[in-house]
Amino acid sequence: MSYNKAPSITAETINQKVRIFTYEPCGEIVRHARRLEKEIYENPGSVPFQEIIYCNLGNPQALGQRPINFFREGVRGLREAVADGIAARDGFPSKPDNIFLTDGASSAINMMMQILIRSHEDGILCPLPEYPLYSASIILHGGTMVPYNLTEDSGWGLEIFEVKRCLEEARASGLTIRAMVVINPGNPTGQVLSITNQEEIVEFCRKEGLVILADEVYQENVYTENKRFNSFKKVARSLGYDHHDLSIVSFHSVSMGYYGECGRRGGYMEICGFGDDVIDEMYKLASLTICPNIAGQILISLVMDPPKLGDEAFEIFMVEKEETYSSLLKRAKALQKAFSGLEGVSCNKFEGAMYLFPRLRLPQAAIKAAQLEGVSPDVFYAHRLLGATGIAVVPGSGFHPVSGTSHIRCTILPGEETITAMVPRLQAFHEAFMDEFRG
Repeated sequence: MSYNKAPSITAETINQKVRIFTYEPCGEIVRHARRLEKEIYENPGSVPFQEIIYCNLGNPQALGQRPINFFREGVRGLREAVADGIAARDGFPSKPDNIFLTDGASSAINMMMQILIRSHEDGILCPLPEYPLYSASIILHGGTMVPYNLTEDSGWGLEIFEVKRCLEEARASGLTIRAMVVINPGNPTGQVLSITNQEEIVEFCRKEGLVILADEVYQENVYTENKRFNSFKKVARSLGYDHHDLSIVSFHSVSMGYYGECGRRGGYMEICGFGDDVIDEMYKLASLTICPNIAGQILISLVMDPPKLGDEAFEIFMVEKEETYSSLLKRAKALQKAFSGLEGVSCNKFEGAMYLFPRLRLPQAAIKAAQLEGVSPDVFYAHRLLGATGIAVVPGSGFHPVSGTSHIRCTILPGEETITAMVPRLQAFHEAFMDEFRG
């Protein structure tokens, strides 16, 4: 008997769609940071810094944020608690039967793509810059991503005429557009949509027969005084539309907000405007994974039904919540000021979520140096920043901004003392980088 000694699973024999998409928040920059971290541990003094500062991921507790005590306790009913919390937030009813509890928002998003995408002829409108989970999920499920550009000069605003242009071009090419993804507050861009903008989106999707896929995981992360979070369901109901008029799927997660419980993998999606026959099929699909983890289910119910005035945990809960908010805002302001003060760097006002997305206008010599290394300018800059300072950010190209622009995404999550120490290192590096390539 002879055996084939060639490996049965290789890069060539796996699903090639897995190879197509990229996920830069955990990409080469982070892998290099891990290698440097190991080098620091094994050979102290071998690099010009003593630690790696991870500014690449939105994982609060991994970067030192203390957990909120209340979310580490148990509580009553689950889907009912989530539905009650949504109703209290929006002022409109929510049905427990329309709530799917999930292992974080990511699994819910993948499930919806699996439901909506039938072939490559099905398209999903998705914002650019985007969170790469969406393009990855669309690719993996065999669909076609139809990008629409956010406008950086207007604070990463969403222009309906741009979305309509993209929709019409996609339909003209033979695609069937099934849904529109909206991330509010934005990731990686940190903007918060105005109520007027949301109303335009609702009217557009109702007219065009599109499902709104509302990524609302940063709904608790709004830091601007002249805006507040409004769910798309609330906006639609306020306009007088019910489940007969418009289909909306909203996603939420325990990983973000002021709680930052990334490792607990709790989340939900609320389904509005889907027929019972479709919901039955969704339950059948969800049943393949048996059930989401119990700890995550409990935690998302606590997030949506936090302590109220008169409850034993209310006072300490509010103190911890306000301390976390205040600290996040202070850190965001410090980083925004630092980036805005760098030569050739512009940074839009921080409104929400957990990230800044500054634009880099690098010297031509730096761009040419990047080309010689076979990488994009933002990757070149991020590698040099990491190697000189130990600061790990995400190259903006991983979020697919407008071609010809360079950005980096930097989280606001490192502690206040860490950011205070990080800013001078960032400034010194950038000045030296610009001097090196200026001529």
